[in-house]
Amino acid sequence: MSRILPRLRWNLDIMPSPVEDRPGLMIRDSYGYSGRTLILPPPIVPFLQFFNGETEENELSVKLVRETGDLSITKVKDQVWEALSQAGFLEDEVYEKAREEKHKEFAAAEVKLANHAGGAYPDTPEELRTVFNEYMSGAGSKSLSQVKAIAAPHVSPFGGYDSYRAAYSALRPDLDMDRTFILLGTSHYGEPSKFGLTRKNYVTPYGAAETQTALVDELLAKAPGAVSMEDFCHSFEHSLEFQTVYLQHILGPRVRILPILVGSFGVDMQNGHLPEKNEDTTRFFDALGEIGTRLGNKGCWVLGVDMAHMGQRYGDEFAARANQEEMLEVATLDKARMDCIASGDTRGYWDLTSDGGEDGLKWCGSAPFYTFLKCAPKLRGNVEHYEQWNIDELSVVTFAGMTFV
Repeated sequence: MSRILPRLRWNLDIMPSPVEDRPGLMIRDSYGYSGRTLILPPPIVPFLQFFNGETEENELSVKLVRETGDLSITKVKDQVWEALSQAGFLEDEVYEKAREEKHKEFAAAEVKLANHAGGAYPDTPEELRTVFNEYMSGAGSKSLSQVKAIAAPHVSPFGGYDSYRAAYSALRPDLDMDRTFILLGTSHYGEPSKFGLTRKNYVTPYGAAETQTALVDELLAKAPGAVSMEDFCHSFEHSLEFQTVYLQHILGPRVRILPILVGSFGVDMQNGHLPEKNEDTTRFFDALGEIGTRLGNKGCWVLGVDMAHMGQRYGDEFAARANQEEMLEVATLDKARMDCIASGDTRGYWDLTSDGGEDGLKWCGSAPFYTFLKCAPKLRGNVEHYEQWNIDELSVVTFAGMTFV
């Protein structure tokens, strides 16, 4: 009997090749199970559709020979299969072994190490301080002692420093160091409707930010069904790592944090109901809201959130240009959502985000924003800065710096 072709992993980054002299599709593994990156040339791209966990090897071979008339084409199929498997991109034994080893490695680690130092930001404290001082240059001097929450981007700091500055200007260096920062960040690859927690300290070039393990354990005890404990996503996710670095830059390395990665509520959108219809989600909202209330002036919410993702990189047919053409309408739609967030209009925000059962703007910060609105309903916000950034020539990410009192 012929073998069944394994399924291509659903959790890969697949995008047009950014290398001019190597067209095709680029495939990489954001989870870090594999350090490989593949660029498949255009003639090979159609092969991917057959790696679906259902197609038999002989069936693919027959189709290829019929379409091309070339008997040797089956050798190309074998080469593609081997390359995808060795890279850890197929749901097979190679991937399962790499996944298991990486998860065990993270679970056994004493701390969460900086995954993006040396790439998205400098990996030495001296250079990091110099660069971030430049990013924060010109920060406002107005008194924001009543600020209870900020929302900042999680785009690379070099791409969104104006919005980062607008948000983090609210946190003065003399802020009470007994304060605990509740970090809510997008879990780009975590389980839907799950909240990823870890007891590990976040270590950056500045030092170790102190994760408040008692609060982590409280959330786990009160809403176990909503929690993914020692979530591997913390090991590579950038949405909270960038916020931690900014907090340390302003307040010092031993800042106290409660890091929470928020999985997508996309299933709720598709089913046409609110996230809190899930009893586990409601328990988590209640438990986290109680923590925020109890902390009072000793607590502060920090959201690591981007907004719209538009253009060819994100599946749109048009080429997106910041602040031009289609992106002018996106800015209007973004503003409507930010107005709901600022006014505490949770239902209005959800209705805009889930129109038609999906989010046409592809706000990757949707779930953290919704969680914040449910857990801190009395806070009211202000958009300090909004911007659009071409992440590449054909695609735009939008984000903002917001403060809440």
